[in-house]
Amino acid sequence: MFGYRVPAPDQAMLISGGRRGLGGAPFRVVTGHGKFVLPVLRKTRFLTLSMCESEVTETCVTKQGISLHVRAVIAFKVGNDTESIINAGQRFLSDQDQMSVLTGRIFAGHLRAIIGSMTVEEIVTERQKLAAEVLDTSKTEMAKIGLIVDSLQIQSIDDGDTGYIDAMSAPHKAAIQRQAQIAQAQANQAAAEAEQVAARNQAEYARQTAVVQAEYSAEVDRAQAEAAQAGPLAQAHAQQEVLAAQTELAERQARLRQQQLVAEIVKPAEAEAERIKVLAIAEAERMKIQAEAAASHDRVALDRMLIDQLPLIVKEAAGGLSGANVNVLNGADGLGEIAAGLVAQGLTILDSVRQNLNGQNADGHPPQQSGNGALELQGGLRTPERGTDENSARKPGDGPVGVV
Repeated sequence: MFGYRVPAPDQAMLISGGRRGLGGAPFRVVTGHGKFVLPVLRKTRFLTLSMCESEVTETCVTKQGISLHVRAVIAFKVGNDTESIINAGQRFLSDQDQMSVLTGRIFAGHLRAIIGSMTVEEIVTERQKLAAEVLDTSKTEMAKIGLIVDSLQIQSIDDGDTGYIDAMSAPHKAAIQRQAQIAQAQANQAAAEAEQVAARNQAEYARQTAVVQAEYSAEVDRAQAEAAQAGPLAQAHAQQEVLAAQTELAERQARLRQQQLVAEIVKPAEAEAERIKVLAIAEAERMKIQAEAAASHDRVALDRMLIDQLPLIVKEAAGGLSGANVNVLNGADGLGEIAAGLVAQGLTILDSVRQNLNGQNADGHPPQQSGNGALELQGGLRTPERGTDENSARKPGDGPVGVV
């Protein structure tokens, strides 16, 4: 639109003519928006607010008297406030390139002053400190001309042909070289060890390969040998199985024949022997029963005969006392005791006779017979004596007692 002017984002519009600006400035400052400007009566100029750069190359003398060639780069711009724009506009509006020249000269002077108060070691090792001190000392002077510094970078420091910096770095270079040599030696040693390990691994692999090949060859040979022997071995196994089958068949036939013989001969013979045995046992039992019956009949007859002979036996026992000198005490009681003893002896004789008839006498010998067929009882008759429990026996010469 006619008469309406708008500055760029990185520009400040300076309008001169008409009323004065802030602080009695000969122009008004407009940034960030447009403004109507009357033609002919008003004049408009633009001041850049963008970043500018200035390079400084200066020879400075250190505190130690050593000359150093220092190269630095300064990044600066016009301040954004109205006062800075007015200060910069009054100084650089007609020739804005002079801002870089003037800034370089200002920083060169401050750089020489700061380096003159420092040693080479401090300058080399503490570049950031050097830049910060230069910025601090130049900040007030730069603000007066409406400029602000964004950064100061020390690009290079060179001592020329003096060799001071090289001599200062020599120990570090030697240490670094020594470390480099050590590292190289360690690397060489590691490489040699790696080569040795690789060689051993290759040798081990070759050995294992040879072992595997040998095992494979042996296995192939063994398989071939087994294959060559498979035919004869199979035939031998077949013959052995045939012989085993024949042997088992023969054993089964022998067991069958044995069972047949047992069934045909042994079993009938055992049955016949058992029958004969049973018959013999039955016959023996029958004869025993008959013998026991006969013996029972004989014992009854014998008992009757012995009872009949008992008085005679007692008489014979009493006859033994006829010639004896017997003293009878206690009268009738003594005679009763003598008679009881005689009867007891008679009963004893009767028992002996019965035992003899059963097969043996008391001493284990068979009974004896007299010539007339009567049984003879060995032993004697005892006559009881008073004061004792025993009876007096007959003398051995008295002879046997016959029972008819």
